[in-house]
Amino acid sequence: MAVRLPRPHRFDVFVAVGGLLGGLLLWAIGLGVRPADEPAVLFDGRWPLLAPLVVMAGSELLRRKAPRAGLLIGTAAIVADTLTQGNLVTLLMYTDVMYAAVLYGPPASARRIPWITGLLTVAGTVVPYAVLRVPEALLIGVAVGVVSFAPASTGLIVRNHREAADAALLRAEQTALLAETDRVQAVTAERSRMARELHDMVANHLSAIAIHSTAALSLDDPATTRQALGVIRENSVAGLAEMRRLIGILRDEGGDHEPAAAPTLDGLGALVEGARANGLDVTLDAAPGENLPAPVELAAYRIVQESLTNALKHASKGPVRVLLARDDDNALRVRVTSPYGDRDTPRAPGSGAGLVGMRERAALLHGTFEAGVVTDTDTDSGPDTDTDTGPAPDSAGGKIWAVRATLPLTEGDLA
Repeated sequence: MAVRLPRPHRFDVFVAVGGLLGGLLLWAIGLGVRPADEPAVLFDGRWPLLAPLVVMAGSELLRRKAPRAGLLIGTAAIVADTLTQGNLVTLLMYTDVMYAAVLYGPPASARRIPWITGLLTVAGTVVPYAVLRVPEALLIGVAVGVVSFAPASTGLIVRNHREAADAALLRAEQTALLAETDRVQAVTAERSRMARELHDMVANHLSAIAIHSTAALSLDDPATTRQALGVIRENSVAGLAEMRRLIGILRDEGGDHEPAAAPTLDGLGALVEGARANGLDVTLDAAPGENLPAPVELAAYRIVQESLTNALKHASKGPVRVLLARDDDNALRVRVTSPYGDRDTPRAPGSGAGLVGMRERAALLHGTFEAGVVTDTDTDSGPDTDTDTGPAPDSAGGKIWAVRATLPLTEGDLA
C-alpha cells in the first residue's frame, strides 16, 4: 500500500527552494563552514557537501505538514554535514527545521524538544572540555546551543504566545456569544412581558365589546341596543387609550407618551365595577394587607383582571367571587371563582393565552398557579383539571371554575 506524503505548504516550498539555491551558491564559490585547507572528519572534497544540503532542503518541505519527520531527516542530514567541510546554509536550514518542529509539532514534542536540546547543549559544553581540557572546547557547546537549543526555545516561546492569543480569541468569542445569548433572552423576556401586558390591558375591553355588540345585533330592543352601544363605546375608548399608552412605551417617544403607572390593588374596586357594568355578578373580598411589593400587586391585579375577562366570556349566570388574602406564610393568595360554563362556544373568541400569562406571572415571582374545575362544596381543594381554554361546557354537579395563585411576598422569593 503506497503511503501518500502530505502536500507541502507553499511557504515551505519557497523556504526549501531558497535554501537549496543559497547552499548551491556557497558551494559554487567554495565557501564552507571550515576552511578548504582543513581536512574533513570523514568526507573530504566539495561533492559530499551536496547530499546533506539536498536532504536538508527536502526536510524543509515537511516543516509544517510533518514537523517531527522533518526534524528526524534534518538531524540525519546535519550529522552527515558535520562529517564534511560543512555548508552554512545547511546549518541555517536545520535551525529552521528545529524551530518548526517545536512550533508546529504536537504538544508533547513541543515540550520535550527544548529539554532534549538543552541537555545536549550542556553535554556538548561539559564533555568536550572535560576531555580536551582546552577553553576552545567550550565552543562546541555554544555551537550546539545556537543550532539546536536556541531555535527550539524560540519556537516554544512563539507557540506559547500563539496559544495564549488563540485562548484570548476563544474567550472573546465565548463572551460575545454569551452576550448575544443574554441579549436574545432579554429581548424574548421583554416581548413576553409586553405580550402579557397587551393581552391583559386590551382583552377585557375587546371581550366586552364583542359580547355587547352581539347582544345589540341579536335583540330587537332599542333600549337594550342603546345600552349595549354605550358599553361598547366606553370599552372601545378605554381600550384605545390603553393601546396608545402601550405604543408610546414601545416607541419610547416620551412627552405625550409617558408610561402609565402600573396598576395596584387599590384599583380592584374600579376593575370589579367595570365587570359589573359588563353584566357579571361580582363579589370582592380583598384584605391583602399593606406594604406589598409592586411586582406582587401588579401580578395579582392582572390575574384578577384576566380571570374576570374569562368569566365574562365563558361563565354561566351566577355569582363570581374574588378573594385576596395574606396568609401566615407571608404570601398573597388570590382566588377567583365563577360558575362552570354551560355553553358550546364562548361569548367572545379568545387566543388561549390568558392562563399562560397568569401562570407566567406567578412563576416569575416563584409562586404557584392553578386553574380548573372544582365542586362548589370543595372550593379549597385543588382543581381537577388545568387547561388553557377556559371552563368546559358542562354545568353538572354544581361545579365552578376556580383560579388560584400564591404569590410570595419576601424579597428572597422575588429575586
